[in-house]
Amino acid sequence: MNMHEDRKKETARKALSLLDLTDLTDTCDAAAIEKLCAQAQTPFGTTAAICIWPRFVAQARGILGAGHAVKIATVVNFPSGELVVSKVVAETKQAIADGADEIDLVIPYRDFIAGDEAAVTEMVAAVKAACTPPVILKTILETGELKDPALVREASDLAIAAGADFIKTSTGKVPVNATLQAAEVMLNAIKASGKPVGFKPAGGVRTVGDAADYLALAATILGDDWAKPKTFRFGASGLLADILTVLGGQSAPSAPASY
Repeated sequence: MNMHEDRKKETARKALSLLDLTDLTDTCDAAAIEKLCAQAQTPFGTTAAICIWPRFVAQARGILGAGHAVKIATVVNFPSGELVVSKVVAETKQAIADGADEIDLVIPYRDFIAGDEAAVTEMVAAVKAACTPPVILKTILETGELKDPALVREASDLAIAAGADFIKTSTGKVPVNATLQAAEVMLNAIKASGKPVGFKPAGGVRTVGDAADYLALAATILGDDWAKPKTFRFGASGLLADILTVLGGQSAPSAPASY
């Protein structure tokens, strides 16, 4: 094995450990959740989490059992970011009662674009308060809709200040999702905060090469050893197939690759 192949396998193993294996398709059903839970447990190790619709959390918890290595993440205020705070808090509490370990919250990004910074702070703080430890809160900024790097930075700063455990790029439901430009802004916001906040690029990360680019950027800004499951996740559906191809030389059945 040459050095390039060795490095690629190393990156693939790391990406596997950081992967939130995702099915947020409109066609997701109980059979798809069974498949996703099985796919998250590979011969090379497990993914960090699965990320699914709230209505499937109880089923996934029944399959994986308590304390499983694969965490269960779910989405709230998703994908539009337009629900009122009380409804999002209720969604969050129900998801946690059903067995969710992690909550991925869409901030009210349209209100934020219109100049309402307080809407972001209020939403994130309220949902964070509902995330009883050890449940963690990831906030989705929808950076492809914010567009302006200054807005991405401001949204990052607001979410971090309001208690987010992670800041995440995207829902995967808009034309522009994760980009290295947005990632750079968000990683620098994390560095400037001095807080133990994680980063999650989501949507469009489909190959080990894509993953390597984000990991290299994180290493440049926050250090070689910074990216761990507690601080870095990939939100993806198609990435697992490429990881398994790199590690095992054969393709695995892929999850729906819209994410």
